[in-house]
Order: sequence, then structure tokens, then C-alpha cells
Amino acid sequence: MTKYHPLSELFKARLREFVREPETIFWVYAFPVLLAIGLGIAFRNRPAERVFVDVQQHVSAEEVAKSLRSKPDFVVAIHSKPECLDRLRLGKSALVVIPGDPYTFLFDPTRPESVLARQQVDDALQRAAGRKDPLPTADRHITEPGTRYIDFLIPGLLGMNLLAGSMWGVGYVIVDMRVRKLLKRFAATPMKRSHFLWSALGGRMAFMIPEVVVILGTGVLLFGFPIRGNIFAILFLSLLGAASFAGLGLLVACRAQKVETVSGLMNLIMMPMWLLSGVFFSPERFPDILQPFIKILPLTHFNYALRAVILEGASLSSQFWRLALIAAWGGISYFFTLRWFRWN
Repeated sequence: MTKYHPLSELFKARLREFVREPETIFWVYAFPVLLAIGLGIAFRNRPAERVFVDVQQHVSAEEVAKSLRSKPDFVVAIHSKPECLDRLRLGKSALVVIPGDPYTFLFDPTRPESVLARQQVDDALQRAAGRKDPLPTADRHITEPGTRYIDFLIPGLLGMNLLAGSMWGVGYVIVDMRVRKLLKRFAATPMKRSHFLWSALGGRMAFMIPEVVVILGTGVLLFGFPIRGNIFAILFLSLLGAASFAGLGLLVACRAQKVETVSGLMNLIMMPMWLLSGVFFSPERFPDILQPFIKILPLTHFNYALRAVILEGASLSSQFWRLALIAAWGGISYFFTLRWFRWN
């Protein structure tokens, strides 16, 4: 006679549910890959942007235009005053130069490209007039793997996806089962509450490793993303992060009665972390008043630790206090879920 264990049967059921939902597979695996490809192309290494500059008609307009055309990044044209204003208004040019004494720059100070164009054009005109810099300088462009924006971005995308996948893959599914009265049926079976919760966590963990491989593999194959850390350290860190985030998903779903309620709660938790925790840019850009809040978020420490392990080859022991904080978030969430979970 075959003996069934509640935990193993629930775990297998969770795997079957996931495989039978193709839209879930898309959001877990395909979407982050497409996002990484799109952002990687947008921020790829490329030549400097061209600066479109108009010179207003004047007796010295040709001389000014000639001085500016000596810089290859400038696209310079001479137009009448009405044409210059129309082109600037329609975004066809970033700056209008009005020759005279003094030279006048016409631009929109709320457009970053216009402010940058003003500085570059002023520098070009000053040099053409004979200005010399008292201090010699030189430029060095950094393009090697590990220093590019895409190298910063991919670990952040992995953290974002683990957070979203863990919370939606656990929290939303549980509330949906509660709405469909399936949890009541589970409550009538000979299993413990912990069996059900561990099966939800286990189902999420089973799909975590392919998720990590797909995202990091895409970065390596398409963008030459460097992986300098130990592979097992990366997998352990990803496993810990996914388990902690799944604990948050369990906590928000333990008493929610509607899918709309749990959706709102999960977005309330995820959106601040996506914005503040260093997914797309460093958390240090935010004001000092926000830093204490940012530093207690689990995704912040996960992203810091993941980048240190992948890009710097750091050991897990060097990230001990970050790992401890991530584990604490998951442990506390699971503890309160066991106390507050309701079947109906």
C-alpha cells in the first residue's frame, strides 16, 4: 500500500499548477529576459549623442557656425529668428545661438540635453576665441565588463524578479484558493498548517534556480556580463532571498479575503522596494532622511550582497550581516503567518 505524505503531495500539486499556467511561465522567465535585453540595448556602449544647434541669422552667423562645426558632435544650421524659435519649440534643436555682444543662448532649462548643449557650445565658442585652459586634462572611457550600467542592472533585475515572483507566486495563489473555497477542503484533510505553507514555499523554490540561470545566462550571452563569484554562493544567496520574499507573500496572504486586497498589499510592499532598493540605480541617490528606511528593506541588502558576490567575487561570510537581515525578514514573516493564517 502506497503511503502518501501531505507535504510531498501538496508540493507536486503546486508544480503541476505552475506548469499548466503558461502566462505564469512568461512572467517568471520570459519577461525579465525581455526587460534585460531592452534596457541593455538602450544603455549599450554607443557613440556620443549628436547635439543639434541652430544659429540665428546675423552678419557673423557663418563664422559662429564654422567654429561650432569643428566639433564632430555638433549638427549646426543657420535659420531666421522665427524658424529658430519654431525648431526649438518642436524639439528639433536643443539650443539657439544668437550672435552679438554678448552672445545669447536660447534654450529650455528644464531639458537636460539643452542645458548640456549650452555648456558644450559655450566651451566651443570660448576656445575658438582663443581661450586656453590653465590645467591640462585627459579623458579615459571605461567600457570593460563589470563597470557598465548593464552590469549594475542585471543583478537588480534578478532581485526584482525574485521578489515579484515569490510574492505573486505564493501570496496571490493562496488568496485565489481561499476565494475558490479550496482552502476549506485542504483544512478537512489530515495535514498540518505548516505542511501547506512549506509546500507553497517549496513550489516557489523549485522554479527559482531556472529563473536565476535564465536571467544571468542572458546577461552573459548577450552582454558579456561577468560572473566573478562562486556559483554556489550565488545560488545560496538567491535561494535565501527568494525564501525571504516568499515569507512576505505568505504574510500578506494569510488573512486576505479577496484577490484585490492581496494585490494591493503586495504592490504596496513591492513598489517602494523596486524604487528605493537599488534595482535601477543606487539607493544612495535618495535623500539622507530616507536612508534609514531604505537600509532595513530586504531587497536593498539582497541587491548589495548579490552585486558584491557576482561582480566583486565576495564571499558569503563577508556579507554575513546582510544575509542575517534577509533571513530575519523571512523568519519573522513565516512565524506570524503560522499564527495568523486562516483557511477561510
